[in-house]
Amino acid sequence: MLQLFTESPMSFIGVVFAFALVIGSFLNVVIHRLPLMMERDWREQCAELTSRPPERELPEGRFDLIAPRSRCPSCGHQITAWQNVPVISYLVLGGRCAHCKATISARYPSVELLTAVLAALCAWHFGVGWEATMAIVMTLALVPIALIDADTQLIPDSIVLPLLWIGLAMSLWHPMAGSDALFIAPRDAIIGAMAGYLSLWSIYQLFKLITGKEGMGYGDFKLLAALGAWLGWQQLPMIVLMSAVVGAVVGIALMVFRRHDRSVPIPFGPYLAAAGWITMLWGDKIKATYLDLML
Repeated sequence: MLQLFTESPMSFIGVVFAFALVIGSFLNVVIHRLPLMMERDWREQCAELTSRPPERELPEGRFDLIAPRSRCPSCGHQITAWQNVPVISYLVLGGRCAHCKATISARYPSVELLTAVLAALCAWHFGVGWEATMAIVMTLALVPIALIDADTQLIPDSIVLPLLWIGLAMSLWHPMAGSDALFIAPRDAIIGAMAGYLSLWSIYQLFKLITGKEGMGYGDFKLLAALGAWLGWQQLPMIVLMSAVVGAVVGIALMVFRRHDRSVPIPFGPYLAAAGWITMLWGDKIKATYLDLML
């Protein structure tokens, strides 16, 4: 199989695309359920300390990433196996529930396609090997991190901390034959994790000291630490600059075109995740192009 992929890169990219489509379907479950699981755990922990009624109803009984089976949010009809085939089932059903005909959000196939396209790009860029495999792993972690933060302004420790430790562990295999972006030296990975966390933590503390407000969450610190562990401290300035510029542009656009209240916080995690992913694939090329333009 490895020889086939080496001789036919398009076969490798196609298999990765199909695999990532299936994983993208599971990531939809993660994005929806993990914040609810976190909130239910917090509520149980706080139950003895407060008698304030809950702001919303949460699922009872077993509720995790495996059970219960996926159901239509409108009528509760259990989704069958063929109705859960990524993208294709959405198109066959015309974007509607097979039972009650309620509209199914286009976000579900969009997440599946996004995951598949990003993973396929990693396969195309890095080729067959461990670097492509780990780049795909990083992609599959960054997609739910970005979307959960966009929805809830939370970055789950259950995803970002394993991502951090995997990045540090990968450095133990440095140098990895044929690997340029990942499997960096242990020194670079450790300093990257420390600098990633402390840089945003310092900005957070300075902003809080000046304004009395919290400008970002601790999940952002952990995410940048994870990106530093994977890509090295040398890439952190580019990641921070790229994410800050895009975040500022999007924030201004929201205030101008959607009358977004400036007091409403805008999650920073999606921009960090996007900047980290772009840097993983094209960071050195972007840096070289910038230096050529400056010189």
